[in-house]
This record gives sequence, C-alpha cells and structure tokens, in this order.
Amino acid sequence: MKIKQESGDRSYPIWLLVNPKHPVVRHNIWSPVLDEIQDRVYREMHTRIDTTNIFIRNSVSDCSIVPNTLNWWGTEVAKEIELFREIVLEHKPKLLISFGAFPFEFVRRVYQIKPEKGPKYWGTSNLEDEFEKSIENFDINKTNRIPLLRQVHASEHYLDAQNCHGRTEGENYYYNVGKKLAEKVIENKDSLNIWIK
Repeated sequence: MKIKQESGDRSYPIWLLVNPKHPVVRHNIWSPVLDEIQDRVYREMHTRIDTTNIFIRNSVSDCSIVPNTLNWWGTEVAKEIELFREIVLEHKPKLLISFGAFPFEFVRRVYQIKPEKGPKYWGTSNLEDEFEKSIENFDINKTNRIPLLRQVHASEHYLDAQNCHGRTEGENYYYNVGKKLAEKVIENKDSLNIWIK
C-alpha cells in the first residue's frame, strides 16, 4: 500500500526516519523524548525548538516492501536506499533520528556502513549501545545518525536507573534519551537554526 512518504522541510536540521508499519512511534517515542528536550532547552536557554518544520520520512514508500526475516532487503528496498542517499547527501541534516531496527539498518545502508546486519541483530540492547555511541561521537559538522527504540521494553540498564529516579522504565528511557539529546542541542545551539523566534 502506497503511503505519503514525507512531511516537513528537507532543509530543517532535524530529521525523523520511521518504519511506515509503525507510524505511532512519532507519538509514543518521539513526543515524550521531545518533551524532555524542550524542557531542558527552555530551562537553559529560555526558548524552544520550533518543531513545525521537522522533516519526517517513512523509510520506504510502500508498506508491503518493509523487510521481515524472510525477505530481508529486496531490490525495491535497495532502490529506496539509493533515493534516500541522494536526499540526505544533498540536504545534510544535523540529526537523523531513526526508530527501531529496520530504519536504523536502512540508515546504515544509506551510509554504506559494513557489515550489513540482519533483523535479529538490532534488539533493544544493541540499539541502546548505538545510541550511546552516537551521543559520544556527536559532531555538529556532520550528519549524526541517532537510533531510538521503536517501543520501550524493560532493560536492566533502564530498570537500574529507574530505582534512582523513581520513574517507570518508559519514563526513564525518555528522560535519559531526551536529556542526552538536549545536551548536544544546547552545546551546539549556535550551529542549529531550529529556535522559535
């Protein structure tokens, strides 16, 4: 089934890449993470990120070609990767945030990162590790590929942190991810044209 593939402004520094089979991640994951970012930005800078032009794109234009374990990466997906590579190289977003296994591996293949991984590889702990690496290696002069989870499950790391902060694991995930993203956004505030005027 063909779907609307994108919304927002390609020239905006923040991009979200989603699996078209799971459009609710924009509400279930991105909204609480963004709330945490906005809270920290406001407290530090007394402004907010203008979210009206955030570029949001479905990784593929047809839900039926989203890979599963049996048809992992057909030729139709390869065409979508080539198309997205052209777009991303032209516009060079500063934050390219993906949600879950398929969009993250899609981004890796757009950037020709080897070795290519299968669907079982990108579980919660590996995506969390990749998120931490993306924060550690954040560089405002390039596109930062930042994976977020598609859905929040209990994990040892976040459950331990829950005991310290008194939050549920979901609330704690959003808090930790939002805090770390906010720190990078605030650090690089002068290089990001994202603020409400």
